[in-house]
Amino acid sequence: MQAIRQGDVILLPVQQVEGQKIHHLILAEGEVTGHKHSISEGQAELSEKDGTLYLRVFSPNALLTHEEHKAIAIPQGHWMVKIQREYEPEGWRYVAD
Repeated sequence: MQAIRQGDVILLPVQQVEGQKIHHLILAEGEVTGHKHSISEGQAELSEKDGTLYLRVFSPNALLTHEEHKAIAIPQGHWMVKIQREYEPEGWRYVAD
């Protein structure tokens, strides 16, 4: 499987999901608009370990949605959730959606 990107969220395939289960399916929330990258369809769960989110998709696909981006089907499997960063003269910062 290859990495999947939606806006500033990148999903990287991993061998297994670790961490403590989280009881929502919001992968990231926009700082400016409040819009959310979230799983809106399919069976999935989020976990968190050491500040990193992990997504586990149980159904054949889960739908990753966001108000300003095209919905993306995420295949069954284990994923690490990363937020893209960009460099500015003041230093690195997370990309704001």
